[in-house]
This record gives sequence, C-alpha cells and structure tokens, in this order.
Amino acid sequence: MRLGRSRRCDDTGERGNRQVTPPIQLSLVIPARNEELLLPRLLDTVDTARARYRRGPDALEVILADNVSTDATAAIARSRGCRVVTVEKRVIGAVRNGGAREARGEVLAFVDADSRLHPETFNAVEDALAGGRVVGGATGVRLERWSVGIALTYALLVPMVALMRMDTGLNFCRRADFEAIGGYREELLFAEDVRLLLDLRRLGRTRGQRLERVTSVKALASTRKFDKYGDWHYLTSLAKGGYYALRPSALRRWVRQYWYDDRG
Repeated sequence: MRLGRSRRCDDTGERGNRQVTPPIQLSLVIPARNEELLLPRLLDTVDTARARYRRGPDALEVILADNVSTDATAAIARSRGCRVVTVEKRVIGAVRNGGAREARGEVLAFVDADSRLHPETFNAVEDALAGGRVVGGATGVRLERWSVGIALTYALLVPMVALMRMDTGLNFCRRADFEAIGGYREELLFAEDVRLLLDLRRLGRTRGQRLERVTSVKALASTRKFDKYGDWHYLTSLAKGGYYALRPSALRRWVRQYWYDDRG
C-alpha cells in the first residue's frame, strides 16, 4: 500500500458551503500512568515533529491512554490538545490497545510517556511504510545519559537487536495490520512490544514484507530506572529474572513491583 499525500485544509475551512475536516493519517498513542513530570517534555517533542510532518499537523492525532492516573497526567494531556482515553486494566498491553481502539488514523504509532521524539519521526515512519514492503517497525533509541554500567547494558542488548532485526523506541504499523494480529497481547505484563513486532513479522512474511528499523530518527529514552536503582542494576535484574522464572508467582510479583507499582 502506498501512502499518498492527502489534501489539506483547516478544521475551520470550507469548500463551497460545506465544512471540511482533514483526514487523520497517523495516530500516536501514549500509554501513561502518573506521568505528570515527564509527559510535558515528550509532548514538546511531539509538537515539533507534528509541525514538521509533511501532511500538516492536522493529519496527525495524539491519544493519551490514561491508566487511571491519580496526578495531573490527564489534565496536562488535555491542555496540550491530546485526546484522553481512560483504561482501567493495569496491564500495559491493554492500555496500548485501549488507545488504539479510539484511533482514527490509517497508521498507528506507540511511544512511552518518558521518551522524547526526533523532529522527523512522523515523516520517517511514513517513508518506511510508503513502498508497501514494510509491515511495521520501530525507531530504536538513544539514552539521555551514559555511564559505564549503562553502556555495558546497552552493549549486551545490541547483538540481540541486530540478530532479531527488531528494536524499541516508537513502534509503528498500519491500523489494518494491527487489528489483523489482534493488537498487543494483554496476557503479558512486559515485553508486549516485542511480541507485537514478532506477530507483525509473521503477518508480513505471508506477504513478502519485513520489519524496519528506522534508526535515523531514534527516540530519546529515559534512564529513570537506572537513576533509581543504579547504573548496574539491569545486569543483576537479568540474573534475578532467571531465578524467578522458576517461580512464576514470584516472577509476577517482581514484575508488578518493577514496572507497575514503581514510578522510578
């Protein structure tokens, strides 16, 4: 499918006597819970990338999937022009899916609330999908700070990313394909983004399509987990996760504490 250039007009513009609303081409979904501190800086970068989107800012919508925040997250999003969707289920895949269900765009993109976007993100996503040979993909990430421990952690993950030809950052695909694979797996408490890309890859192979790493527009990822737990903590967490894998109930408790109950 080639994504052609849409005809632009203002929300308040008219053609003849009829009010015209520009079509939404791309929907950006931001899952969030209690992100009042970091959400504004993401939205600043979204505004910049939206202003540089070649179809015009009105061809893109931003949806905040609010996971029942108890702070000002939803209010901030509304004040910045986002559509806010409340999702009560405390599973990240369900939050992403809740935002996607309200999306009107032909293309869906997902990014975490503690990230920041490259100014050319939306143009690069459109270019990746334009030829019909790509089923979806991700931008990859840069980190907002570095240290020896963070660099070693990053270096250990690079071979896996290269081998699997998958990445993190902003994930994207066509809405029709997202619906065809059933969206994110809501039974997963983590790694739901990896599972989504695996499901897209499987779908794409039936049509001769591939996943794409759009690394020219890497997102800037937060290091807040390293800030809270220490720059070497991820390496020890891998060993801990392996131990907990033998005890499923303990693993779920640990995952809940690390990714859901802790805002660090």
